[in-house]
Amino acid sequence: MTSPEQGRLAGPLSMSVANLCHRLQSQVSARTAAGFAEVLRRLGAPLQVAVAGRIKSGKSTLVNALIGRRVAPTDIGECTRLVTRFQYGTVDRVEIVFTDGRKQVLPFAADGMIPAELGVDIEQVSHIEAYLTNAVLQGMTVIDTPGLGSLDAASVSRTEQLLGAAKHAKDDEGSDELDDTSRNAVAGAEAVLYVVTQGVRADDQQALAAFTAATASREAGPVNAIAVLNKADTIAPESVEGADGDVWKAATILSEKQASTLKPRVADVLPVIGLIAESAESGGFTSADAEALRQLADLDDDVLQTMLISADIFTTWECDVPSGTRLRLLEKLDLFGIAHAVEAIRKEPEITAGALRRSLLDASGLEAVRQRLSIVFAARADGIKAAAALASVTALAHASGDPGERQRVHDAIEVLLAKPEAHQLRLLEALTLVASGAVDMPEDLSEEVLRVGSNADIGAQLGKPGAARPDLAAHALERAGWWRSFASFGATPAQSRVAHVVHRAYFLIWQQVREA
Repeated sequence: MTSPEQGRLAGPLSMSVANLCHRLQSQVSARTAAGFAEVLRRLGAPLQVAVAGRIKSGKSTLVNALIGRRVAPTDIGECTRLVTRFQYGTVDRVEIVFTDGRKQVLPFAADGMIPAELGVDIEQVSHIEAYLTNAVLQGMTVIDTPGLGSLDAASVSRTEQLLGAAKHAKDDEGSDELDDTSRNAVAGAEAVLYVVTQGVRADDQQALAAFTAATASREAGPVNAIAVLNKADTIAPESVEGADGDVWKAATILSEKQASTLKPRVADVLPVIGLIAESAESGGFTSADAEALRQLADLDDDVLQTMLISADIFTTWECDVPSGTRLRLLEKLDLFGIAHAVEAIRKEPEITAGALRRSLLDASGLEAVRQRLSIVFAARADGIKAAAALASVTALAHASGDPGERQRVHDAIEVLLAKPEAHQLRLLEALTLVASGAVDMPEDLSEEVLRVGSNADIGAQLGKPGAARPDLAAHALERAGWWRSFASFGATPAQSRVAHVVHRAYFLIWQQVREA
Protein backbone atom coordinates (compact mmCIF):
# COMPACT_ATOMS: atom_id res chain seq x y z
CA MET A 1 0.00 0.00 0.00
CA THR A 2 1.36 3.43 -0.93
CA SER A 3 1.76 5.93 1.93
CA PRO A 4 1.01 9.65 1.50
CA GLU A 5 4.74 10.33 1.46
CA GLN A 6 5.38 7.76 -1.26
CA GLY A 7 2.71 9.28 -3.46
CA ARG A 8 4.95 12.31 -3.88
CA LEU A 9 8.25 10.50 -4.35
CA ALA A 10 10.53 11.48 -7.22
CA GLY A 11 10.79 8.00 -8.73
CA PRO A 12 11.34 4.25 -8.25
CA LEU A 13 14.65 4.61 -6.45
CA SER A 14 13.20 7.00 -3.88
CA MET A 15 10.33 4.53 -3.48
CA SER A 16 12.80 1.73 -2.72
CA VAL A 17 14.60 3.86 -0.11
CA ALA A 18 11.26 4.84 1.46
CA ASN A 19 10.25 1.17 1.69
CA LEU A 20 13.60 0.40 3.32
CA CYS A 21 13.03 3.10 5.95
CA HIS A 22 9.50 1.85 6.66
CA ARG A 23 10.71 -1.74 7.09
CA LEU A 24 13.61 -0.78 9.37
CA GLN A 25 11.74 1.60 11.68
CA SER A 26 10.50 -1.27 13.85
CA GLN A 27 13.97 -2.86 13.97
CA VAL A 28 15.99 0.12 15.24
CA SER A 29 16.06 2.31 18.34
CA ALA A 30 13.45 5.01 18.88
CA ARG A 31 16.02 7.73 18.18
CA THR A 32 17.14 6.16 14.91
CA ALA A 33 13.50 5.53 13.95
CA ALA A 34 12.80 9.26 14.51
CA GLY A 35 15.66 10.02 12.16
CA PHE A 36 14.21 7.65 9.57
CA ALA A 37 10.86 9.44 9.86
CA GLU A 38 12.60 12.71 9.00
CA VAL A 39 14.34 11.02 6.04
CA LEU A 40 10.92 9.85 4.82
CA ARG A 41 9.55 13.36 5.14
CA ARG A 42 12.43 14.76 3.09
CA LEU A 43 12.07 12.01 0.48
CA GLY A 44 8.44 12.99 -0.06
CA ALA A 45 9.20 16.71 -0.32
CA PRO A 46 10.25 18.54 -3.50
CA LEU A 47 13.94 18.79 -4.30
CA GLN A 48 15.61 21.33 -2.00
CA VAL A 49 17.69 23.77 -4.07
CA ALA A 50 19.80 26.33 -2.24
CA VAL A 51 20.70 29.57 -4.00
CA ALA A 52 24.07 30.50 -2.53
CA GLY A 53 26.90 32.91 -3.24
CA ARG A 54 28.81 35.90 -2.00
CA ILE A 55 27.13 38.97 -0.52
CA LYS A 56 25.72 41.36 -3.16
CA SER A 57 25.96 38.72 -5.90
CA GLY A 58 22.25 39.11 -6.63
CA LYS A 59 20.98 35.87 -5.06
CA SER A 60 17.62 37.20 -3.85
CA THR A 61 16.94 38.91 -7.19
CA LEU A 62 17.55 35.59 -8.94
CA VAL A 63 15.32 33.78 -6.42
CA ASN A 64 12.48 36.19 -7.26
CA ALA A 65 12.99 35.58 -10.97
CA LEU A 66 12.96 31.80 -10.54
CA ILE A 67 9.81 31.88 -8.42
CA GLY A 68 8.15 34.43 -10.70
CA ARG A 69 7.23 36.78 -7.88
CA ARG A 70 9.08 39.61 -6.18
CA VAL A 71 8.88 38.25 -2.65
CA ALA A 72 12.48 37.96 -1.37
CA PRO A 73 13.87 41.30 -0.10
CA THR A 74 16.88 42.40 -2.12
CA ASP A 75 17.99 45.33 0.04
CA ILE A 76 20.16 44.70 3.10
CA GLY A 77 17.91 44.13 6.11
CA GLU A 78 17.12 41.61 8.84
CA CYS A 79 15.53 39.19 6.41
CA THR A 80 18.59 39.00 4.17
CA ARG A 81 20.61 37.80 7.18
CA LEU A 82 18.44 34.68 7.46
CA VAL A 83 17.94 31.50 5.49
CA THR A 84 14.51 31.64 3.81
CA ARG A 85 12.83 28.55 2.36
CA PHE A 86 10.27 29.19 -0.38
CA GLN A 87 7.97 26.22 -0.75
CA TYR A 88 4.56 25.45 -2.20
CA GLY A 89 1.48 26.07 -0.07
CA THR A 90 -2.25 26.32 -0.69
CA VAL A 91 -2.29 29.70 1.10
CA ASP A 92 0.39 32.39 0.96
CA ARG A 93 1.92 32.84 4.40
CA VAL A 94 5.23 33.52 6.16
CA GLU A 95 6.40 31.70 9.29
CA ILE A 96 9.32 32.76 11.49
CA VAL A 97 10.88 29.60 12.94
CA PHE A 98 12.77 30.21 16.19
CA THR A 99 15.74 28.21 17.41
CA ASP A 100 13.62 26.69 20.21
CA GLY A 101 11.09 25.37 17.68
CA ARG A 102 8.43 28.07 18.16
CA LYS A 103 6.76 29.49 15.06
CA GLN A 104 5.22 32.90 14.46
CA VAL A 105 3.05 33.72 11.46
CA LEU A 106 3.91 37.01 9.79
CA PRO A 107 1.90 38.90 7.17
CA PHE A 108 3.49 39.86 3.88
CA ALA A 109 4.37 43.54 3.52
CA ALA A 110 2.08 45.84 1.54
CA ASP A 111 4.27 45.36 -1.55
CA GLY A 112 3.83 41.57 -1.37
CA MET A 113 7.35 40.90 -0.09
CA ILE A 114 8.60 39.37 3.13
CA PRO A 115 9.04 42.31 5.53
CA ALA A 116 12.62 43.57 5.65
CA GLU A 117 12.28 44.02 9.43
CA LEU A 118 10.69 41.15 11.36
CA GLY A 119 9.94 42.78 14.69
CA VAL A 120 11.56 39.95 16.69
CA ASP A 121 14.98 39.23 18.19
CA ILE A 122 16.79 37.96 15.09
CA GLU A 123 19.38 36.15 17.21
CA GLN A 124 16.62 33.77 18.31
CA VAL A 125 15.46 33.05 14.75
CA SER A 126 16.49 29.80 13.03
CA HIS A 127 15.07 30.55 9.57
CA ILE A 128 12.00 31.72 7.66
CA GLU A 129 9.47 29.49 5.90
CA ALA A 130 7.58 31.19 3.07
CA TYR A 131 4.62 29.28 1.61
CA LEU A 132 3.48 30.44 -1.84
CA THR A 133 0.87 29.19 -4.30
CA ASN A 134 3.32 29.50 -7.22
CA ALA A 135 3.22 26.34 -9.35
CA VAL A 136 7.01 26.29 -9.87
CA LEU A 137 7.42 25.46 -6.17
CA GLN A 138 5.43 22.24 -6.51
CA GLY A 139 8.50 20.60 -7.99
CA MET A 140 11.30 22.47 -6.25
CA THR A 141 11.77 24.23 -2.91
CA VAL A 142 14.00 27.29 -3.39
CA ILE A 143 16.20 28.31 -0.46
CA ASP A 144 17.57 31.86 -0.31
CA THR A 145 20.73 32.14 1.78
CA PRO A 146 22.65 35.02 3.40
CA GLY A 147 25.73 36.06 1.47
CA LEU A 148 28.96 34.25 2.11
CA GLY A 149 31.73 36.71 2.79
CA SER A 150 29.41 38.90 4.85
CA LEU A 151 30.88 40.66 7.86
CA ASP A 152 27.91 39.30 9.82
CA ALA A 153 29.30 36.09 11.31
CA ALA A 154 25.87 34.88 12.42
CA SER A 155 24.52 35.12 8.86
CA VAL A 156 27.49 33.22 7.49
CA SER A 157 27.00 30.56 10.17
CA ARG A 158 23.35 30.13 9.18
CA THR A 159 24.31 29.70 5.54
CA GLU A 160 27.12 27.26 6.34
CA GLN A 161 24.75 25.28 8.54
CA LEU A 162 22.31 24.98 5.66
CA LEU A 163 25.11 23.98 3.29
CA GLY A 164 26.23 21.25 5.65
CA ALA A 165 29.41 22.88 6.93
CA ALA A 166 28.23 23.22 10.53
CA LYS A 167 26.44 21.09 13.09
CA HIS A 168 22.94 21.80 14.38
CA ALA A 169 22.62 22.29 18.12
CA LYS A 170 20.10 20.65 20.44
CA ASP A 171 17.79 22.80 22.48
CA ASP A 172 18.93 23.97 25.91
CA GLU A 173 17.18 21.15 27.78
CA GLY A 174 18.52 18.44 25.49
CA SER A 175 15.00 17.17 24.87
CA ASP A 176 15.18 17.34 21.09
CA GLU A 177 14.04 14.12 19.44
CA LEU A 178 17.17 13.98 17.28
CA ASP A 179 20.74 14.29 18.55
CA ASP A 180 23.39 16.46 16.85
CA THR A 181 24.63 13.73 14.54
CA SER A 182 21.15 12.63 13.57
CA ARG A 183 19.93 16.16 12.96
CA ASN A 184 22.97 16.93 10.82
CA ALA A 185 22.37 13.75 8.83
CA VAL A 186 18.94 14.88 7.69
CA ALA A 187 19.63 18.59 7.29
CA GLY A 188 20.89 20.62 4.39
CA ALA A 189 19.89 21.33 0.85
CA GLU A 190 20.10 18.57 -1.77
CA ALA A 191 21.29 20.71 -4.68
CA VAL A 192 22.85 24.14 -5.08
CA LEU A 193 22.59 26.97 -7.59
CA TYR A 194 25.73 28.98 -6.92
CA VAL A 195 25.79 32.65 -7.93
CA VAL A 196 29.07 34.27 -8.94
CA THR A 197 29.88 37.63 -10.48
CA GLN A 198 32.87 38.48 -12.67
CA GLY A 199 35.58 37.09 -10.41
CA VAL A 200 35.62 33.58 -8.91
CA ARG A 201 37.39 33.88 -5.56
CA ALA A 202 38.96 31.34 -3.24
CA ASP A 203 36.02 31.43 -0.83
CA ASP A 204 33.65 30.61 -3.71
CA GLN A 205 35.63 27.40 -4.16
CA GLN A 206 35.58 26.77 -0.40
CA ALA A 207 31.83 27.33 -0.19
CA LEU A 208 31.17 24.86 -2.98
CA ALA A 209 33.53 22.36 -1.35
CA ALA A 210 31.60 22.72 1.92
CA PHE A 211 28.19 22.18 0.37
CA THR A 212 26.79 18.73 1.09
CA ALA A 213 23.68 16.80 0.25
CA ALA A 214 22.08 15.60 3.50
CA THR A 215 25.37 14.77 5.25
CA ALA A 216 28.80 16.29 5.51
CA SER A 217 30.27 13.23 3.82
CA ARG A 218 29.35 14.01 0.22
CA GLU A 219 30.59 17.17 -1.47
CA ALA A 220 28.84 19.15 -4.15
CA GLY A 221 29.66 18.04 -7.64
CA PRO A 222 28.38 18.22 -11.20
CA VAL A 223 25.40 16.01 -10.29
CA ASN A 224 23.86 18.45 -7.84
CA ALA A 225 25.45 21.86 -8.44
CA ILE A 226 25.40 24.45 -11.21
CA ALA A 227 26.52 28.07 -11.16
CA VAL A 228 25.35 31.26 -12.82
CA LEU A 229 27.39 34.31 -13.77
CA ASN A 230 25.00 37.02 -12.60
CA LYS A 231 25.02 40.68 -13.62
CA ALA A 232 26.33 39.62 -17.01
CA ASP A 233 25.43 43.05 -18.41
CA THR A 234 28.10 44.72 -16.24
CA ILE A 235 30.96 42.96 -18.03
CA ALA A 236 33.09 45.27 -20.16
CA PRO A 237 33.28 43.45 -23.51
CA GLU A 238 36.60 45.09 -24.38
CA SER A 239 38.14 43.30 -21.38
CA VAL A 240 37.30 39.84 -22.78
CA GLU A 241 39.32 38.54 -25.71
CA GLY A 242 37.15 37.35 -28.58
CA ALA A 243 34.01 39.20 -27.46
CA ASP A 244 34.09 41.59 -30.44
CA GLY A 245 32.46 44.33 -28.36
CA ASP A 246 29.38 42.20 -27.60
CA VAL A 247 28.37 42.13 -23.92
CA TRP A 248 26.53 38.80 -24.05
CA LYS A 249 29.32 37.14 -26.02
CA ALA A 250 31.78 38.42 -23.42
CA ALA A 251 29.61 36.98 -20.64
CA THR A 252 29.41 33.63 -22.42
CA ILE A 253 33.21 33.46 -22.85
CA LEU A 254 33.75 34.44 -19.22
CA SER A 255 31.20 31.82 -18.08
CA GLU A 256 33.10 29.12 -19.95
CA LYS A 257 36.33 30.20 -18.25
CA GLN A 258 34.64 30.16 -14.85
CA ALA A 259 33.21 26.72 -15.58
CA SER A 260 36.78 25.54 -16.14
CA THR A 261 37.87 27.16 -12.86
CA LEU A 262 35.01 25.69 -10.83
CA LYS A 263 35.17 22.28 -12.50
CA PRO A 264 34.42 19.69 -11.26
CA ARG A 265 32.38 21.36 -8.51
CA VAL A 266 29.61 22.43 -10.88
CA ALA A 267 28.00 20.99 -13.99
CA ASP A 268 27.99 24.32 -15.80
CA VAL A 269 28.21 28.11 -15.45
CA LEU A 270 25.56 30.11 -17.31
CA PRO A 271 25.37 33.89 -17.82
CA VAL A 272 22.24 35.62 -16.54
CA ILE A 273 21.02 39.14 -15.83
CA GLY A 274 19.02 38.65 -12.65
CA LEU A 275 17.63 42.19 -12.46
CA ILE A 276 16.05 42.05 -15.93
CA ALA A 277 14.82 38.50 -15.29
CA GLU A 278 13.17 39.56 -12.03
CA SER A 279 11.48 42.60 -13.57
CA ALA A 280 10.24 40.69 -16.62
CA GLU A 281 9.09 37.57 -14.80
CA SER A 282 7.66 38.84 -11.51
CA GLY A 283 5.31 41.53 -12.81
CA GLY A 284 7.69 44.40 -12.19
CA PHE A 285 7.68 45.48 -15.83
CA THR A 286 4.45 47.37 -16.58
CA SER A 287 2.68 48.91 -19.57
CA ALA A 288 3.69 52.33 -18.18
CA ASP A 289 7.33 51.22 -18.40
CA ALA A 290 6.77 50.10 -21.99
CA GLU A 291 5.28 53.52 -22.83
CA ALA A 292 8.26 55.33 -21.27
CA LEU A 293 10.60 53.18 -23.34
CA ARG A 294 8.66 54.14 -26.48
CA GLN A 295 9.30 57.80 -25.66
CA LEU A 296 13.01 57.08 -25.29
CA ALA A 297 12.99 55.25 -28.62
CA ASP A 298 11.72 58.43 -30.26
CA LEU A 299 14.79 60.40 -29.13
CA ASP A 300 17.58 61.23 -31.54
CA ASP A 301 19.95 58.29 -31.64
CA ASP A 302 23.04 60.38 -30.81
CA VAL A 303 21.26 61.83 -27.78
CA LEU A 304 20.14 58.42 -26.56
CA GLN A 305 23.59 56.88 -27.01
CA THR A 306 25.05 59.71 -24.95
CA MET A 307 22.46 59.17 -22.21
CA LEU A 308 23.26 55.45 -22.09
CA ILE A 309 26.94 56.08 -21.31
CA SER A 310 26.26 56.11 -17.56
CA ALA A 311 23.44 55.98 -15.04
CA ASP A 312 24.16 59.57 -13.92
CA ILE A 313 23.93 60.94 -17.45
CA PHE A 314 20.81 58.88 -18.14
CA THR A 315 18.90 60.27 -15.17
CA THR A 316 20.10 63.90 -15.35
CA TRP A 317 20.00 64.57 -19.11
CA GLU A 318 17.33 67.04 -20.18
CA CYS A 319 14.63 65.29 -22.24
CA ASP A 320 10.85 64.83 -22.41
CA VAL A 321 10.88 61.66 -20.31
CA PRO A 322 10.72 62.71 -16.63
CA SER A 323 13.82 62.01 -14.57
CA GLY A 324 11.81 59.99 -12.04
CA THR A 325 10.50 57.74 -14.81
CA ARG A 326 14.01 57.17 -16.10
CA LEU A 327 15.19 56.33 -12.59
CA ARG A 328 12.39 53.75 -12.31
CA LEU A 329 13.45 52.16 -15.60
CA LEU A 330 17.05 52.10 -14.43
CA GLU A 331 16.09 50.33 -11.20
CA LYS A 332 14.16 47.69 -13.15
CA LEU A 333 16.30 47.14 -16.24
CA ASP A 334 19.63 48.94 -15.85
CA LEU A 335 21.23 50.50 -18.93
CA PHE A 336 21.62 47.21 -20.80
CA GLY A 337 17.94 46.34 -20.48
CA ILE A 338 16.86 49.84 -21.49
CA ALA A 339 19.08 49.74 -24.58
CA HIS A 340 17.75 46.28 -25.50
CA ALA A 341 14.12 47.39 -25.13
CA VAL A 342 14.66 50.55 -27.19
CA GLU A 343 16.27 48.51 -29.96
CA ALA A 344 13.32 46.09 -29.94
CA ILE A 345 10.85 48.99 -30.20
CA ARG A 346 12.77 50.58 -33.06
CA LYS A 347 12.81 47.26 -34.93
CA GLU A 348 9.09 46.70 -34.32
CA PRO A 349 7.32 50.01 -33.48
CA GLU A 350 3.98 48.24 -32.89
CA ILE A 351 5.39 45.78 -30.37
CA THR A 352 3.04 45.26 -27.41
CA ALA A 353 4.04 45.63 -23.77
CA GLY A 354 3.67 41.86 -23.34
CA ALA A 355 5.91 41.09 -26.29
CA LEU A 356 8.46 43.62 -25.04
CA ARG A 357 8.44 41.93 -21.65
CA ARG A 358 9.08 38.55 -23.31
CA SER A 359 11.92 40.06 -25.33
CA LEU A 360 13.51 41.31 -22.12
CA LEU A 361 13.05 37.91 -20.51
CA ASP A 362 14.81 36.29 -23.47
CA ALA A 363 17.66 38.79 -23.13
CA SER A 364 18.08 37.99 -19.42
CA GLY A 365 19.24 34.38 -19.96
CA LEU A 366 16.78 33.06 -17.35
CA GLU A 367 15.24 30.45 -19.64
CA ALA A 368 18.61 28.76 -20.20
CA VAL A 369 19.11 28.63 -16.42
CA ARG A 370 15.66 27.09 -15.96
CA GLN A 371 16.34 24.49 -18.63
CA ARG A 372 19.65 23.57 -17.00
CA LEU A 373 17.93 23.35 -13.61
CA SER A 374 15.46 20.97 -15.18
CA ILE A 375 18.18 18.83 -16.76
CA VAL A 376 20.62 18.76 -13.83
CA PHE A 377 18.21 18.82 -10.91
CA ALA A 378 14.61 17.97 -11.79
CA ALA A 379 15.41 15.09 -14.14
CA ARG A 380 17.85 13.65 -11.59
CA ALA A 381 15.73 14.35 -8.51
CA ASP A 382 15.10 10.64 -7.93
CA GLY A 383 18.80 9.80 -7.82
CA ILE A 384 19.84 12.94 -5.94
CA LYS A 385 17.16 12.53 -3.26
CA ALA A 386 17.67 8.77 -2.92
CA ALA A 387 21.44 9.17 -2.60
CA ALA A 388 21.02 11.89 0.03
CA ALA A 389 18.48 9.74 1.90
CA LEU A 390 20.73 6.66 1.91
CA ALA A 391 23.64 8.75 3.15
CA SER A 392 21.39 9.99 5.95
CA VAL A 393 20.21 6.47 6.79
CA THR A 394 23.81 5.26 6.96
CA ALA A 395 24.85 8.17 9.20
CA LEU A 396 21.88 7.58 11.51
CA ALA A 397 22.76 3.90 11.88
CA HIS A 398 26.42 4.65 12.60
CA ALA A 399 25.42 7.29 15.17
CA SER A 400 23.31 4.76 17.08
CA GLY A 401 26.32 2.99 18.59
CA ASP A 402 24.56 -0.37 18.21
CA PRO A 403 26.60 -2.80 16.06
CA GLY A 404 23.54 -4.99 15.42
CA GLU A 405 21.52 -2.01 14.24
CA ARG A 406 24.34 -0.88 11.96
CA GLN A 407 24.57 -4.35 10.43
CA ARG A 408 20.80 -4.57 9.81
CA VAL A 409 20.83 -1.21 8.04
CA HIS A 410 23.96 -2.14 6.08
CA ASP A 411 22.43 -5.43 4.90
CA ALA A 412 19.18 -3.76 3.86
CA ILE A 413 21.08 -1.15 1.84
CA GLU A 414 23.14 -3.85 0.09
CA VAL A 415 19.92 -5.61 -0.97
CA LEU A 416 18.56 -2.31 -2.31
CA LEU A 417 21.76 -1.58 -4.23
CA ALA A 418 21.43 -4.88 -6.08
CA LYS A 419 18.20 -3.69 -7.73
CA PRO A 420 18.42 -2.42 -11.35
CA GLU A 421 17.08 1.05 -10.51
CA ALA A 422 19.93 1.49 -8.02
CA HIS A 423 22.55 1.67 -10.78
CA GLN A 424 22.11 5.43 -10.96
CA LEU A 425 23.42 5.55 -7.37
CA ARG A 426 26.52 3.65 -8.47
CA LEU A 427 26.93 6.13 -11.31
CA LEU A 428 26.54 9.12 -8.97
CA GLU A 429 29.13 7.58 -6.66
CA ALA A 430 31.57 6.95 -9.52
CA LEU A 431 31.04 10.48 -10.78
CA THR A 432 31.76 11.91 -7.34
CA LEU A 433 34.93 9.80 -6.99
CA VAL A 434 36.28 11.00 -10.34
CA ALA A 435 35.15 14.62 -9.90
CA SER A 436 36.74 14.90 -6.46
CA GLY A 437 40.00 13.33 -7.62
CA ALA A 438 39.62 10.36 -5.25
CA VAL A 439 40.04 8.11 -8.31
CA ASP A 440 42.66 9.37 -10.73
CA MET A 441 41.69 8.93 -14.39
CA PRO A 442 43.25 10.14 -17.65
CA GLU A 443 41.74 13.50 -18.60
CA ASP A 444 39.79 12.23 -21.60
CA LEU A 445 38.23 9.41 -19.56
CA SER A 446 37.41 11.78 -16.70
CA GLU A 447 35.63 14.01 -19.19
CA GLU A 448 33.62 11.03 -20.42
CA VAL A 449 32.62 9.94 -16.92
CA LEU A 450 31.55 13.50 -16.10
CA ARG A 451 29.54 13.70 -19.33
CA VAL A 452 27.75 10.38 -18.83
CA GLY A 453 27.02 11.03 -15.17
CA SER A 454 26.13 14.74 -15.29
CA ASN A 455 23.44 14.72 -17.99
CA ALA A 456 19.92 13.34 -18.12
CA ASP A 457 19.52 13.70 -21.89
CA ILE A 458 20.82 10.61 -23.72
CA GLY A 459 22.29 12.58 -26.61
CA ALA A 460 24.23 14.77 -24.18
CA GLN A 461 25.33 11.73 -22.16
CA LEU A 462 26.80 10.17 -25.29
CA GLY A 463 28.31 13.40 -26.56
CA LYS A 464 26.09 13.20 -29.64
CA PRO A 465 23.27 15.74 -29.22
CA GLY A 466 20.69 15.49 -31.96
CA ALA A 467 21.98 12.17 -33.33
CA ALA A 468 19.57 9.56 -34.69
CA ARG A 469 18.60 6.64 -32.43
CA PRO A 470 20.49 3.98 -34.44
CA ASP A 471 23.67 6.06 -34.14
CA LEU A 472 23.10 6.56 -30.40
CA ALA A 473 22.51 2.84 -29.87
CA ALA A 474 25.62 1.85 -31.84
CA HIS A 475 27.80 4.37 -29.98
CA ALA A 476 26.47 3.31 -26.56
CA LEU A 477 27.18 -0.35 -27.30
CA GLU A 478 30.65 0.43 -28.63
CA ARG A 479 31.55 2.48 -25.52
CA ALA A 480 30.08 -0.19 -23.24
CA GLY A 481 32.45 -2.73 -24.78
CA TRP A 482 35.42 -0.36 -24.52
CA TRP A 483 34.86 0.36 -20.81
CA ARG A 484 34.42 -3.35 -20.06
CA SER A 485 37.77 -4.05 -21.72
CA PHE A 486 39.41 -1.16 -19.87
CA ALA A 487 38.08 -2.48 -16.54
CA SER A 488 39.68 -5.88 -17.21
CA PHE A 489 42.91 -4.87 -18.93
CA GLY A 490 44.99 -1.84 -17.98
CA ALA A 491 42.95 -0.16 -15.27
CA THR A 492 44.05 0.17 -11.65
CA PRO A 493 41.72 -1.48 -9.09
CA ALA A 494 40.12 1.91 -8.29
CA GLN A 495 39.76 2.76 -11.98
CA SER A 496 38.33 -0.68 -12.64
CA ARG A 497 35.50 -0.14 -10.15
CA VAL A 498 34.57 3.10 -11.91
CA ALA A 499 34.95 1.49 -15.34
CA HIS A 500 32.51 -1.33 -14.49
CA VAL A 501 29.93 1.28 -13.46
CA VAL A 502 30.40 3.28 -16.66
CA HIS A 503 30.20 0.08 -18.74
CA ARG A 504 26.88 -0.74 -17.07
CA ALA A 505 25.63 2.82 -17.66
CA TYR A 506 26.36 2.59 -21.38
CA PHE A 507 24.73 -0.84 -21.58
CA LEU A 508 21.55 0.48 -19.91
CA ILE A 509 21.54 3.46 -22.28
CA TRP A 510 21.84 1.03 -25.21
CA GLN A 511 18.87 -0.97 -23.90
CA GLN A 512 16.82 2.18 -23.40
CA VAL A 513 17.54 3.54 -26.90
CA ARG A 514 16.95 0.16 -28.57
CA GLU A 515 13.61 -0.39 -26.83
CA ALA A 516 12.29 3.13 -27.43
